[in-house]
Amino acid sequence: MRWTLKPQPDIVTQEKLAQELGIDSFLAGLLVQRGVDAFAKAKSFFRPDLNELHDPFLMKDMDVAVKRIQKAIGNNENILVYGDYDVDGTTSVALMSTFLLSFYDRVATYIPDR
Repeated sequence: MRWTLKPQPDIVTQEKLAQELGIDSFLAGLLVQRGVDAFAKAKSFFRPDLNELHDPFLMKDMDVAVKRIQKAIGNNENILVYGDYDVDGTTSVALMSTFLLSFYDRVATYIPDR
């Protein structure tokens, strides 16, 4: 695997953003490299609005998954949230199981061990 470095941010934009946000110039540079180059974009980045999220039903078979979870709850079945051991895997397991456990108590989690 090769690392692809983003080009250095425009220093004027970086310094302006750092001043507007009251943050370190280095952090502002990281934001600019990710397309966050103005106060409004930073606000949206750090405090996103739920209306800006993608429709989860655009994900393949999301409707099938939702129906299966609804069926499991309706039939009082156990639900196992199976994840991966990487950062996004453990985070998604934590989010999904926390959500389900907020209204249904028959939820367990599994994250495989290398």
